[in-house]
Amino acid sequence: MPSGLNLKSIDWSNPAVYMRAVLGILLLGNLVLLSLMLYPPGGSLVELEDRLISLRQRSLEQNRALEGLRTLTTRVRESRAAGEKFLTSFFMDRRKAASTIVSELSSLAKQAGIRPKEHSFVLEPVEGAEDLSIMTVNGAYEGSYADLIQFLFRIDHSPRFLIIENLSAAPQQAPGMLNVSIRFHVFVKEVPGS
Repeated sequence: MPSGLNLKSIDWSNPAVYMRAVLGILLLGNLVLLSLMLYPPGGSLVELEDRLISLRQRSLEQNRALEGLRTLTTRVRESRAAGEKFLTSFFMDRRKAASTIVSELSSLAKQAGIRPKEHSFVLEPVEGAEDLSIMTVNGAYEGSYADLIQFLFRIDHSPRFLIIENLSAAPQQAPGMLNVSIRFHVFVKEVPGS
């Protein structure tokens, strides 16, 4: 019994042997092609379609997330700009705050027909904000009730960010006249280099 296949002992001139060899090679090729068809290297058509659908869904989700981040970034920029505009418009420079507030309150009082008396100031830092302080302004005024209402209306429509914390009014000896005491809060900002 021969132990192995000896290619030299095969009679290749015999057409039957030759045809068997060709058929064997064709059968081997068909088996390789069948295995590639049944088990493709990248996966079956269904697996590839599922993977494609999954990748498209993930791409859409990532595009939505990216668009959300773009929108959020735009809103943050707009908010930051609005905050800077608010600080610039309504918060005064600490160096000019006292004189500006006194002149504006005196001007508003005179326009309303109320007489300004004295003003006092106290400046305190705002907790958690290194560059902001709150200035408490105590002002005394004298006038009629109608003048007081007009003064409060003008304060409310002032371009400054004036917060009225406390208001007290007491009648005077003169009929229809009031002594008015008002406590305001005004935010001021520290200017670098001052």
